[in-house]
Amino acid sequence: MLVGLLLFVRLERISQNDVEVLMDIGVFDSGLGGLLVTQSLIQRLPDYSYVYLGDTARVPYGNRSQETIYQFTVQAVDYLFRSGCALVILACNTASAEALRRIQREYLPKYYPDRRVLGVLIPAAEEAIQVTKNNQIGVLGTVSTVASGAFVREIKKLNPDAEVYQQAAPLLVPLLENQGMKWINPIIDEYLASLLAQNIDTLILGCTHYPLVKTVFRGKVGPAIRVICQDEIIPVKLGKYLTRHPETEQRLARTSQRRFFVTDITSTSNSLANQLFGQQTALKKIEL
Repeated sequence: MLVGLLLFVRLERISQNDVEVLMDIGVFDSGLGGLLVTQSLIQRLPDYSYVYLGDTARVPYGNRSQETIYQFTVQAVDYLFRSGCALVILACNTASAEALRRIQREYLPKYYPDRRVLGVLIPAAEEAIQVTKNNQIGVLGTVSTVASGAFVREIKKLNPDAEVYQQAAPLLVPLLENQGMKWINPIIDEYLASLLAQNIDTLILGCTHYPLVKTVFRGKVGPAIRVICQDEIIPVKLGKYLTRHPETEQRLARTSQRRFFVTDITSTSNSLANQLFGQQTALKKIEL
């Protein structure tokens, strides 16, 4: 009788542990733009469970120091890990440029050696190297992403012969978040002019908001220039990553649950989130 009871308790603990290791995929952005990447992830990999976190109380990150960006990103990643995520994607080019490498080298080995954090910047750089034919690559991004030089650095690592031309686009995100589509065409024309003058054959849209106007970009540059958009390549890259790393994939829950957290909710937060995600979202305010 006692042996049977002990066996039952042991099996019950194993069952509980099995449930505990089934975890979510976290997606972090400094604001709500990462919802576009989250939507594309769900469309391609719908069975997994996702937790989105937008640090809307402290957006934008671009005017912060590298140390502050790192600290903010660590706080967000830590929250997602404590919320049950086995893997976190930094769907923020600024965080990917300024914090990802340090998180992978310092933070994870010390605090979460069995968890993983991935970014959106390196996959875009890899894709650009694969598709370019003349090694002339253009990058359009926010002021902070361009100033970091991260795209130039990562592309040059992959192909030292590549020439990378950057253009900051400070007006695009404010226009996209404030129903400014009627002004978008002349603004895009202005930003593209310097890049097209360099005979680029590949253009990276280096901001998670830019998928909203990727069709506009493709129409303007024509079929001769390959436009790389992060919402299209990140789900493909993640699928391949999970295939290569079954030790992580096997820990992921397949309950199709979606949770959306933000650090501040304003009068326009819900409508903007619904616009970016493409459907109704239930934002929940949390503190980091």
